[in-house]
Amino acid sequence: MRLLIKTAIYTLLFLAIAALLPNMFRVDTLATAIIASFILVLLNWTVKPILHIISLPITFLTFGLFSFVISAITLEITSALLSVRFYFSSFGSALVVAIIMAICNSIINGFARDNFQKRG
Repeated sequence: MRLLIKTAIYTLLFLAIAALLPNMFRVDTLATAIIASFILVLLNWTVKPILHIISLPITFLTFGLFSFVISAITLEITSALLSVRFYFSSFGSALVVAIIMAICNSIINGFARDNFQKRG
């Protein structure tokens, strides 16, 4: 269930960010956004923890800011797997999208946490 919710959230974020930043980031269709979201969720579940462990000293030295670079790397891997239908104009644009997605995920998680606590 959590996998489907994350996939839906990432799909909406991809479509919104692609509409907001058309010169930096491109998603061709809704189906491409769904597939990219599913791939990103799987990469976040498997590859991202390994990258965090490997880059722990750098992350520590940058006070956690290197985690945005790791998120951009996972976005670039997703882009490489989907090639032409889902891509970034540069690594810098992938980094900008990673930062926007982190901010949006933080807001969404805050709303979800508030609604869950009000029910309990």
